[in-house]
Amino acid sequence: MANVSFNAYTALNTVRPTDQAQTAGKAEAGKNVVAEGISDFRTAMQQAEKTTMQTGVSGADPHAMVAALANAEMMLDAAVTIRDKVVEAYQELLRMPV
Repeated sequence: MANVSFNAYTALNTVRPTDQAQTAGKAEAGKNVVAEGISDFRTAMQQAEKTTMQTGVSGADPHAMVAALANAEMMLDAAVTIRDKVVEAYQELLRMPV
């Protein structure tokens, strides 16, 4: 069996939000909401990691670290909830009679 390696940061970096110049003329329906959500999630996680590292290494403001970690926790909870809803919808589709 082949070894499968998975890096969450690499997976999140492969999705790019739509270019502002390309979507400027399009209607709101043309925006990629999923890509924007993933980008926001990735940014929140990176900011929390950066703030935590700064607090641990240089003794930066611990209140900023707590705020960044709370934001990252909220984003993670939202992502898990969305994932659970998608899995639940998929399971409902599988249970439908043919």
